[in-house]
Amino acid sequence: MSVQVFYKNKAKLSSPGVIALFGNDKFQIKNLKSSFSKSEALYIEKILKNKNNTKENIISFNINEKTTVILISIKKKLKGSDVEALGAQLFNFVKKDKIKNLSIYSENIDIKPGKDFIGRFMHGLKLKSYEFNIYKSKKIQNNLTINLIGKQSPLSIKNKLKFRALEEGTFFTRDLVSEPGNILHPDEYARRLIKLKKHGLKVTVYNQKQLKKLGCNALLGVGQGSVRGSYLVTVEWKGSKLKSKPLAFIGKGVCFDTGGYSLKPARFMEDMTYDMAGSAAVVGLMKTLALRKAKINAVGVVGLVENMVSGNAQRPGDIVKSYSGKTIEVLNTDAEGRLVLADALTFTEKKFKPRLMIDLATLTGAIIVSLGSEYAGLFSNDDKLSNQLIAAGERVEEKLWRMPLHKNFDKLMDSKNADMQNINYVGGAGSTTAAQFLQRFILNKTSWAHLDIAGMAFSKYGGAINPTGATGYGVRLLNQFVEDNYE
Repeated sequence: MSVQVFYKNKAKLSSPGVIALFGNDKFQIKNLKSSFSKSEALYIEKILKNKNNTKENIISFNINEKTTVILISIKKKLKGSDVEALGAQLFNFVKKDKIKNLSIYSENIDIKPGKDFIGRFMHGLKLKSYEFNIYKSKKIQNNLTINLIGKQSPLSIKNKLKFRALEEGTFFTRDLVSEPGNILHPDEYARRLIKLKKHGLKVTVYNQKQLKKLGCNALLGVGQGSVRGSYLVTVEWKGSKLKSKPLAFIGKGVCFDTGGYSLKPARFMEDMTYDMAGSAAVVGLMKTLALRKAKINAVGVVGLVENMVSGNAQRPGDIVKSYSGKTIEVLNTDAEGRLVLADALTFTEKKFKPRLMIDLATLTGAIIVSLGSEYAGLFSNDDKLSNQLIAAGERVEEKLWRMPLHKNFDKLMDSKNADMQNINYVGGAGSTTAAQFLQRFILNKTSWAHLDIAGMAFSKYGGAINPTGATGYGVRLLNQFVEDNYE
């Protein structure tokens, strides 16, 4: 749904239409009698007496033939993420009642302006409004016009650019994840990333010929069964005048994953269009940083491939030499994401010498068994980095749970025929052994974190501020991480 917001300093509450007001945790409205006529105020008080015990956060009622009031209860001690979720609830309420025009009065919010309540509230509303319907032949015009009435605080004005950048970056990520595999294959994906140059980002695309020359055979092996190309794309943002080492973000971009010859079951294979969600989060973050002119240096690196079955596809038992020089025995072609990331991680560390590296990937089904769709798995070689990421996740409600890494898991990935194998056939610890595999490609002890987002990238039932489908998980988390610790 398209949401348009217009800002006004003042307007009469008696104006006809649908108006939204804020009350306290008991639905009491500040300045009620001075805001409405005496008869309207008495009528509202009468209605609210019957609503004191309701567990709902939002109620509505008519005060006359022309005016409907939506009353939003502000509970005590709300976190920023709670405020955003409340905005999302209002969007659901408005959508259900098919309201097209809404006036939101912020003057009666009894909360400190320094917390930027209304900015976060509108941010949550807009994030919830996302729809992916470009392939619907019958276009339904779902437009919502909001008049936001009341003086804007200095913080709200300052945050407006940040929230808009986050919304555009998150929507860009959701769009990419939502695209079907026949549209967003690696060739098209690379073309779309080149367009990010208009935002001041430096984009470099390494094609198959260049990757072969570099020795990125682990990544190329995954994509060799596809008629589409395989790519490594770097997206750089230089927002700091200092020549500081960049923060590096790396993403798995398997545009469609059949599993290769280790073929996936047919049921739910259509969901494998979102196996590139890690890469989408990285480029959505980079777009956000550019749009809000973040005062840091950062680089996003994504490996784009398609894991298909053909006469040229990789076979179980093949051995490839990675960019790091280490050899890998590919025992299972469906454990392909770690092969893409192996080359991407070493490439990023060698070329950019970053302060830290964070990779995101829909890497294992095992992490869903462990954490469901409430937390992403966090694996790291750095306690400080882990704590920073967990804190940022709590702030934006994109939660992380730290999982173990230990040298004793290494023996499960050792191969008799090569330096390592790409899957643990002993069984158990599937997510940890995958992360342990990735850690072998951090050659210079760079601070590193791996986020397994398999349970978070796509939702069949929607979340607090995301609709059903692609969530955009990771963009807001990593933006908060950058904002809290490196700006």
